[in-house]
Amino acid sequence: MSMVVLSPMAIDIYLSSIPQMAIELAASNSQIQSTIAIFFFAVGFGQLAVGPLADRYGRKMIALAGLCGYVGSALAAALADDIFYLQLFRALQGLASCAISVVIFSVVRDRYSYARSSKIYSYLNGVLSIIPALAPILGSILAQSFGWRATFVFMAGYSLLVLLVVAKFLPETLKTSDKLASQQFRLYSFSRFKKVLIKKSFVYYALCSMTGMAGILSYVSYAPIWLIQHLQLSEVVFSLLFGFNALVSIIACFLAPRWISVYGNRFMVMVGLTLMLISAVLIALLYLLGFTGMMAGLAFMLPVVLLSVGLALSIGPASSIALSSFGGSAGTAAAVLGFIQMAGAAVIISLIQLTDLSAPFAVSVILLVLVVPLLLISRLTSMYEWHKEPLAE
Repeated sequence: MSMVVLSPMAIDIYLSSIPQMAIELAASNSQIQSTIAIFFFAVGFGQLAVGPLADRYGRKMIALAGLCGYVGSALAAALADDIFYLQLFRALQGLASCAISVVIFSVVRDRYSYARSSKIYSYLNGVLSIIPALAPILGSILAQSFGWRATFVFMAGYSLLVLLVVAKFLPETLKTSDKLASQQFRLYSFSRFKKVLIKKSFVYYALCSMTGMAGILSYVSYAPIWLIQHLQLSEVVFSLLFGFNALVSIIACFLAPRWISVYGNRFMVMVGLTLMLISAVLIALLYLLGFTGMMAGLAFMLPVVLLSVGLALSIGPASSIALSSFGGSAGTAAAVLGFIQMAGAAVIISLIQLTDLSAPFAVSVILLVLVVPLLLISRLTSMYEWHKEPLAE
Protein backbone atom coordinates (compact mmCIF):
# COMPACT_ATOMS: atom_id res chain seq x y z
CA MET A 1 0.00 0.00 0.00
CA SER A 2 2.85 2.38 0.74
CA MET A 3 4.28 1.70 -2.73
CA VAL A 4 1.06 1.81 -4.74
CA VAL A 5 0.59 5.56 -4.21
CA LEU A 6 3.89 6.50 -5.87
CA SER A 7 2.76 6.34 -9.50
CA PRO A 8 -0.46 8.38 -9.11
CA MET A 9 1.39 10.85 -6.89
CA ALA A 10 3.86 11.46 -9.72
CA ILE A 11 0.91 12.46 -11.92
CA ASP A 12 -1.56 14.26 -9.68
CA ILE A 13 0.50 16.31 -7.26
CA TYR A 14 1.61 18.92 -9.80
CA LEU A 15 -1.53 19.15 -11.95
CA SER A 16 -2.65 22.49 -10.56
CA SER A 17 0.88 23.85 -11.18
CA ILE A 18 0.88 23.17 -14.94
CA PRO A 19 0.13 26.80 -15.94
CA GLN A 20 2.78 28.06 -13.50
CA MET A 21 5.36 25.54 -14.77
CA ALA A 22 4.71 26.54 -18.38
CA ILE A 23 5.49 30.17 -17.57
CA GLU A 24 8.62 29.50 -15.51
CA LEU A 25 10.11 27.00 -17.98
CA ALA A 26 9.08 29.08 -21.02
CA ALA A 27 7.20 26.07 -22.37
CA SER A 28 3.79 25.57 -23.95
CA ASN A 29 0.92 23.91 -22.13
CA SER A 30 1.20 20.91 -24.44
CA GLN A 31 4.89 20.50 -23.56
CA ILE A 32 4.08 20.48 -19.84
CA GLN A 33 1.17 18.10 -20.50
CA SER A 34 3.61 15.85 -22.36
CA THR A 35 5.44 15.16 -19.08
CA ILE A 36 2.38 13.13 -18.03
CA ALA A 37 2.28 11.10 -21.26
CA ILE A 38 6.07 10.61 -21.13
CA PHE A 39 5.73 9.26 -17.61
CA PHE A 40 3.07 6.79 -18.79
CA PHE A 41 5.19 5.74 -21.80
CA ALA A 42 8.14 5.01 -19.53
CA VAL A 43 6.02 3.10 -17.03
CA GLY A 44 4.52 1.01 -19.83
CA PHE A 45 7.59 0.21 -21.92
CA GLY A 46 9.87 -0.20 -18.91
CA GLN A 47 7.75 -3.02 -17.53
CA LEU A 48 8.71 -5.29 -20.42
CA ALA A 49 12.31 -5.03 -19.24
CA VAL A 50 11.57 -5.17 -15.51
CA GLY A 51 9.08 -8.08 -15.49
CA PRO A 52 11.55 -10.83 -16.42
CA LEU A 53 14.06 -9.35 -13.97
CA ALA A 54 11.51 -9.69 -11.16
CA ASP A 55 10.97 -13.34 -12.12
CA ARG A 56 14.71 -14.02 -12.30
CA TYR A 57 16.15 -12.11 -9.34
CA GLY A 58 13.21 -11.66 -7.01
CA ARG A 59 10.65 -9.00 -6.12
CA LYS A 60 12.41 -7.17 -3.30
CA MET A 61 15.61 -6.29 -5.17
CA ILE A 62 13.60 -4.81 -8.05
CA ALA A 63 11.45 -2.82 -5.62
CA LEU A 64 14.52 -1.35 -3.93
CA ALA A 65 16.10 -0.43 -7.27
CA GLY A 66 12.88 1.24 -8.41
CA LEU A 67 12.55 3.22 -5.19
CA CYS A 68 16.15 4.47 -5.41
CA GLY A 69 15.51 5.59 -8.99
CA TYR A 70 12.29 7.33 -7.94
CA VAL A 71 14.04 9.33 -5.23
CA GLY A 72 16.82 10.43 -7.57
CA SER A 73 14.61 11.33 -10.54
CA ALA A 74 12.18 13.33 -8.38
CA LEU A 75 15.04 15.39 -6.93
CA ALA A 76 16.48 15.92 -10.42
CA ALA A 77 13.08 17.09 -11.73
CA ALA A 78 12.90 19.59 -8.87
CA LEU A 79 16.15 21.14 -10.13
CA ALA A 80 15.24 21.17 -13.85
CA ASP A 81 15.50 24.59 -15.48
CA ASP A 82 14.52 23.54 -19.01
CA ILE A 83 11.53 21.63 -20.37
CA PHE A 84 13.83 19.08 -22.06
CA TYR A 85 15.44 18.12 -18.75
CA LEU A 86 12.08 17.97 -17.01
CA GLN A 87 10.83 15.58 -19.71
CA LEU A 88 14.00 13.50 -19.36
CA PHE A 89 13.72 13.20 -15.59
CA ARG A 90 10.02 12.38 -15.89
CA ALA A 91 10.95 9.51 -18.19
CA LEU A 92 13.42 8.25 -15.58
CA GLN A 93 10.78 8.61 -12.88
CA GLY A 94 8.43 6.54 -15.02
CA LEU A 95 11.03 3.79 -15.40
CA ALA A 96 11.48 3.73 -11.64
CA SER A 97 7.72 3.62 -11.09
CA CYS A 98 7.33 0.71 -13.48
CA ALA A 99 9.65 -1.43 -11.35
CA ILE A 100 7.55 -0.62 -8.30
CA SER A 101 4.29 -1.42 -10.15
CA VAL A 102 5.54 -4.80 -11.37
CA VAL A 103 6.51 -5.76 -7.82
CA ILE A 104 3.13 -4.75 -6.39
CA PHE A 105 1.14 -6.90 -8.84
CA SER A 106 3.63 -9.78 -8.61
CA VAL A 107 3.59 -9.90 -4.81
CA VAL A 108 -0.21 -10.05 -4.77
CA ARG A 109 -0.16 -12.87 -7.34
CA ASP A 110 2.57 -14.68 -5.35
CA ARG A 111 0.72 -14.55 -2.04
CA TYR A 112 -3.00 -14.67 -2.79
CA SER A 113 -5.39 -17.05 -4.55
CA TYR A 114 -7.35 -16.00 -7.64
CA ALA A 115 -10.54 -15.52 -5.60
CA ARG A 116 -8.74 -13.36 -3.05
CA SER A 117 -6.45 -11.43 -5.42
CA SER A 118 -9.25 -9.47 -7.13
CA LYS A 119 -10.35 -8.17 -3.74
CA ILE A 120 -6.78 -7.25 -2.81
CA TYR A 121 -6.38 -5.38 -6.10
CA SER A 122 -9.58 -3.49 -5.34
CA TYR A 123 -8.31 -2.50 -1.89
CA LEU A 124 -5.02 -1.38 -3.43
CA ASN A 125 -6.96 0.66 -5.98
CA GLY A 126 -8.89 2.19 -3.10
CA VAL A 127 -5.64 3.37 -1.54
CA LEU A 128 -4.45 4.44 -4.98
CA SER A 129 -7.60 6.53 -5.41
CA ILE A 130 -6.84 8.50 -2.27
CA ILE A 131 -3.97 10.22 -4.08
CA PRO A 132 -6.11 11.97 -6.74
CA ALA A 133 -8.27 13.23 -3.86
CA LEU A 134 -5.42 14.62 -1.77
CA ALA A 135 -2.43 15.17 -4.07
CA PRO A 136 -3.83 18.13 -6.09
CA ILE A 137 -4.81 19.92 -2.86
CA LEU A 138 -1.43 19.21 -1.28
CA GLY A 139 0.32 20.15 -4.52
CA SER A 140 -1.59 23.42 -4.72
CA ILE A 141 -0.61 24.31 -1.14
CA LEU A 142 3.05 23.42 -1.76
CA ALA A 143 3.16 25.34 -5.04
CA GLN A 144 1.54 28.46 -3.60
CA SER A 145 3.83 28.40 -0.56
CA PHE A 146 7.16 27.31 -2.07
CA GLY A 147 6.72 27.04 -5.85
CA TRP A 148 6.01 24.04 -8.08
CA ARG A 149 9.43 22.49 -7.44
CA ALA A 150 8.35 21.71 -3.88
CA THR A 151 5.95 19.08 -5.24
CA PHE A 152 8.88 17.07 -6.62
CA VAL A 153 10.85 17.52 -3.40
CA PHE A 154 7.87 16.09 -1.52
CA MET A 155 7.78 13.08 -3.86
CA ALA A 156 11.47 12.46 -3.22
CA GLY A 157 11.01 12.68 0.54
CA TYR A 158 8.04 10.31 0.63
CA SER A 159 9.69 7.75 -1.67
CA LEU A 160 12.82 7.82 0.52
CA LEU A 161 10.65 6.96 3.53
CA VAL A 162 9.02 4.11 1.60
CA LEU A 163 12.46 2.87 0.55
CA LEU A 164 13.48 2.53 4.19
CA VAL A 165 10.23 0.74 5.10
CA VAL A 166 10.46 -1.69 2.16
CA ALA A 167 14.12 -2.44 2.86
CA LYS A 168 13.26 -3.47 6.41
CA PHE A 169 9.84 -5.08 6.17
CA LEU A 170 9.03 -6.39 2.65
CA PRO A 171 9.70 -10.15 2.44
CA GLU A 172 10.83 -11.88 -0.73
CA THR A 173 7.69 -13.55 -2.14
CA LEU A 174 9.15 -15.28 -5.21
CA LYS A 175 9.39 -18.99 -4.51
CA THR A 176 12.82 -20.58 -4.94
CA SER A 177 11.34 -23.17 -7.29
CA ASP A 178 9.86 -20.45 -9.50
CA LYS A 179 13.15 -18.55 -9.52
CA LEU A 180 15.01 -21.70 -10.61
CA ALA A 181 12.40 -22.39 -13.28
CA SER A 182 12.85 -18.86 -14.63
CA GLN A 183 16.59 -19.42 -14.92
CA GLN A 184 15.97 -22.24 -17.39
CA PHE A 185 15.03 -19.66 -20.04
CA ARG A 186 16.79 -16.67 -21.52
CA LEU A 187 16.14 -13.50 -19.55
CA TYR A 188 14.64 -11.77 -22.57
CA SER A 189 12.99 -13.87 -25.22
CA PHE A 190 9.80 -13.63 -27.22
CA SER A 191 8.69 -17.00 -25.81
CA ARG A 192 8.33 -15.41 -22.35
CA PHE A 193 5.90 -12.82 -23.67
CA LYS A 194 4.25 -15.19 -26.14
CA LYS A 195 3.21 -17.43 -23.25
CA VAL A 196 1.23 -14.49 -21.90
CA LEU A 197 -0.11 -13.04 -25.14
CA ILE A 198 -1.54 -16.30 -26.51
CA LYS A 199 -4.11 -16.20 -23.69
CA LYS A 200 -7.07 -14.53 -25.38
CA SER A 201 -8.74 -13.71 -22.07
CA PHE A 202 -5.53 -12.02 -20.91
CA VAL A 203 -5.51 -9.76 -23.97
CA TYR A 204 -9.19 -8.88 -23.66
CA TYR A 205 -9.10 -7.97 -19.97
CA ALA A 206 -5.79 -6.15 -20.38
CA LEU A 207 -7.53 -4.01 -23.01
CA CYS A 208 -10.39 -3.42 -20.58
CA SER A 209 -7.86 -2.12 -18.04
CA MET A 210 -6.19 0.01 -20.71
CA THR A 211 -9.53 1.56 -21.66
CA GLY A 212 -10.21 2.80 -18.14
CA MET A 213 -6.62 3.99 -17.83
CA ALA A 214 -6.83 5.90 -21.14
CA GLY A 215 -10.06 7.55 -20.04
CA ILE A 216 -8.60 8.65 -16.71
CA LEU A 217 -5.34 9.80 -18.31
CA SER A 218 -7.23 11.92 -20.84
CA TYR A 219 -9.24 13.47 -18.02
CA VAL A 220 -6.12 14.12 -15.91
CA SER A 221 -4.24 15.63 -18.87
CA TYR A 222 -7.03 17.93 -20.02
CA ALA A 223 -8.72 18.91 -16.74
CA PRO A 224 -6.17 21.50 -15.49
CA ILE A 225 -6.02 23.35 -18.81
CA TRP A 226 -9.79 23.18 -19.32
CA LEU A 227 -10.81 24.25 -15.81
CA ILE A 228 -8.05 26.66 -14.82
CA GLN A 229 -7.11 28.28 -18.13
CA HIS A 230 -10.17 27.92 -20.35
CA LEU A 231 -12.94 28.27 -17.75
CA GLN A 232 -10.90 30.57 -15.46
CA LEU A 233 -11.62 28.59 -12.29
CA SER A 234 -9.16 28.94 -9.41
CA GLU A 235 -6.59 26.30 -8.48
CA VAL A 236 -8.46 25.75 -5.20
CA VAL A 237 -11.76 25.12 -7.00
CA PHE A 238 -9.98 22.76 -9.40
CA SER A 239 -8.44 20.85 -6.50
CA LEU A 240 -11.79 20.54 -4.71
CA LEU A 241 -13.60 19.29 -7.82
CA PHE A 242 -10.75 16.89 -8.56
CA GLY A 243 -10.76 15.73 -4.95
CA PHE A 244 -14.52 15.12 -4.90
CA ASN A 245 -14.18 12.95 -7.98
CA ALA A 246 -11.42 10.94 -6.35
CA LEU A 247 -13.39 10.62 -3.08
CA VAL A 248 -16.21 8.88 -4.94
CA SER A 249 -13.61 6.56 -6.51
CA ILE A 250 -12.25 5.70 -3.07
CA ILE A 251 -15.69 4.69 -1.85
CA ALA A 252 -16.29 2.61 -4.98
CA CYS A 253 -12.93 0.83 -4.64
CA PHE A 254 -13.61 -0.20 -1.06
CA LEU A 255 -17.14 -1.36 -1.90
CA ALA A 256 -15.95 -3.28 -4.97
CA PRO A 257 -14.64 -6.37 -3.08
CA ARG A 258 -18.06 -6.92 -1.54
CA TRP A 259 -19.78 -6.63 -4.93
CA ILE A 260 -17.16 -8.90 -6.53
CA SER A 261 -18.00 -11.60 -3.97
CA VAL A 262 -21.68 -11.39 -4.92
CA TYR A 263 -21.56 -10.82 -8.69
CA GLY A 264 -18.15 -12.09 -9.82
CA ASN A 265 -15.23 -10.50 -11.62
CA ARG A 266 -16.54 -10.56 -15.19
CA PHE A 267 -19.84 -8.93 -14.25
CA MET A 268 -18.04 -6.09 -12.46
CA VAL A 269 -15.85 -5.45 -15.51
CA MET A 270 -18.96 -5.17 -17.68
CA VAL A 271 -20.57 -2.77 -15.19
CA GLY A 272 -17.42 -0.65 -15.22
CA LEU A 273 -17.33 -0.48 -19.02
CA THR A 274 -21.03 0.45 -19.13
CA LEU A 275 -20.50 3.31 -16.68
CA MET A 276 -17.61 4.58 -18.84
CA LEU A 277 -19.88 4.54 -21.88
CA ILE A 278 -22.60 6.52 -20.07
CA SER A 279 -19.95 8.98 -18.90
CA ALA A 280 -18.74 9.57 -22.47
CA VAL A 281 -22.25 10.29 -23.73
CA LEU A 282 -23.05 12.66 -20.85
CA ILE A 283 -19.79 14.60 -21.19
CA ALA A 284 -20.46 15.26 -24.88
CA LEU A 285 -24.15 16.12 -24.42
CA LEU A 286 -23.56 18.54 -21.54
CA TYR A 287 -20.76 20.26 -23.43
CA LEU A 288 -23.10 20.85 -26.37
CA LEU A 289 -25.50 22.69 -24.04
CA GLY A 290 -22.97 25.53 -23.91
CA PHE A 291 -22.57 26.13 -20.19
CA THR A 292 -19.97 28.67 -19.04
CA GLY A 293 -17.93 29.28 -15.89
CA MET A 294 -18.58 27.09 -12.87
CA MET A 295 -21.54 25.37 -14.56
CA ALA A 296 -19.28 24.33 -17.44
CA GLY A 297 -16.80 22.97 -14.93
CA LEU A 298 -19.50 20.90 -13.23
CA ALA A 299 -20.83 19.77 -16.62
CA PHE A 300 -17.39 18.31 -17.30
CA MET A 301 -16.46 16.99 -13.86
CA LEU A 302 -19.73 15.36 -12.74
CA PRO A 303 -19.98 12.90 -15.66
CA VAL A 304 -16.31 12.07 -15.13
CA VAL A 305 -17.36 10.71 -11.73
CA LEU A 306 -19.01 7.83 -13.62
CA LEU A 307 -15.76 7.26 -15.51
CA SER A 308 -13.83 7.14 -12.23
CA VAL A 309 -16.32 4.76 -10.63
CA GLY A 310 -16.27 2.57 -13.74
CA LEU A 311 -12.49 2.30 -13.51
CA ALA A 312 -12.62 1.66 -9.75
CA LEU A 313 -15.09 -1.20 -10.18
CA SER A 314 -13.43 -2.83 -13.18
CA ILE A 315 -9.65 -2.53 -12.92
CA GLY A 316 -9.24 -4.91 -9.96
CA PRO A 317 -11.39 -7.71 -11.44
CA ALA A 318 -9.90 -7.18 -14.93
CA SER A 319 -6.34 -7.42 -13.57
CA SER A 320 -7.20 -10.49 -11.54
CA ILE A 321 -8.73 -12.32 -14.52
CA ALA A 322 -5.82 -11.35 -16.75
CA LEU A 323 -3.19 -12.66 -14.30
CA SER A 324 -5.14 -15.68 -13.06
CA SER A 325 -3.36 -18.22 -15.26
CA PHE A 326 0.21 -17.21 -14.40
CA GLY A 327 2.07 -18.40 -11.31
CA GLY A 328 5.86 -18.25 -11.32
CA SER A 329 5.77 -16.01 -14.40
CA ALA A 330 3.57 -13.45 -12.65
CA GLY A 331 6.30 -10.82 -13.01
CA THR A 332 6.35 -11.15 -16.78
CA ALA A 333 2.54 -11.31 -16.99
CA ALA A 334 2.18 -8.25 -14.74
CA ALA A 335 4.73 -6.46 -16.91
CA VAL A 336 2.83 -7.18 -20.12
CA LEU A 337 -0.40 -6.13 -18.42
CA GLY A 338 1.21 -2.90 -17.27
CA PHE A 339 2.68 -2.30 -20.71
CA ILE A 340 -0.71 -2.62 -22.39
CA GLN A 341 -2.35 -0.43 -19.72
CA MET A 342 0.19 2.35 -19.53
CA ALA A 343 1.90 2.47 -22.92
CA GLY A 344 -1.37 1.85 -24.73
CA ALA A 345 -3.07 4.67 -22.82
CA ALA A 346 -0.11 7.00 -23.43
CA VAL A 347 -0.14 6.37 -27.18
CA ILE A 348 -3.88 7.06 -27.36
CA ILE A 349 -3.55 10.30 -25.38
CA SER A 350 -0.60 11.46 -27.46
CA LEU A 351 -2.63 10.94 -30.63
CA ILE A 352 -5.72 12.74 -29.33
CA GLN A 353 -3.57 15.69 -28.22
CA LEU A 354 -2.51 16.16 -31.84
CA THR A 355 -6.09 17.15 -32.65
CA ASP A 356 -7.88 20.41 -31.91
CA LEU A 357 -10.66 18.71 -29.96
CA SER A 358 -11.80 20.45 -26.80
CA ALA A 359 -11.28 18.62 -23.50
CA PRO A 360 -14.85 17.25 -23.20
CA PHE A 361 -14.91 15.94 -26.77
CA ALA A 362 -11.41 14.48 -26.46
CA VAL A 363 -12.38 12.45 -23.38
CA SER A 364 -15.67 11.36 -24.97
CA VAL A 365 -14.07 10.25 -28.24
CA ILE A 366 -11.45 8.14 -26.46
CA LEU A 367 -14.05 6.36 -24.33
CA LEU A 368 -16.48 5.74 -27.18
CA VAL A 369 -13.82 4.36 -29.52
CA LEU A 370 -12.48 1.97 -26.88
CA VAL A 371 -15.51 0.95 -24.82
CA VAL A 372 -18.03 0.19 -27.59
CA PRO A 373 -15.96 -2.60 -29.27
CA LEU A 374 -15.20 -4.23 -25.91
CA LEU A 375 -18.86 -4.31 -24.92
CA LEU A 376 -19.82 -5.70 -28.34
CA ILE A 377 -17.23 -8.48 -28.01
CA SER A 378 -18.64 -9.38 -24.59
CA ARG A 379 -22.02 -10.08 -26.22
CA LEU A 380 -20.63 -12.38 -28.93
CA THR A 381 -20.76 -16.09 -28.13
CA SER A 382 -18.36 -16.70 -31.03
CA MET A 383 -15.70 -14.76 -29.06
CA TYR A 384 -16.40 -16.45 -25.73
CA GLU A 385 -12.74 -17.49 -25.37
CA TRP A 386 -11.83 -13.81 -25.26
CA HIS A 387 -14.22 -12.57 -22.62
CA LYS A 388 -14.77 -15.66 -20.47
CA GLU A 389 -13.64 -15.71 -16.87
CA PRO A 390 -11.01 -18.48 -16.75
CA LEU A 391 -10.16 -20.69 -13.83
CA ALA A 392 -6.74 -20.25 -12.27
CA GLU A 393 -4.27 -22.89 -13.33
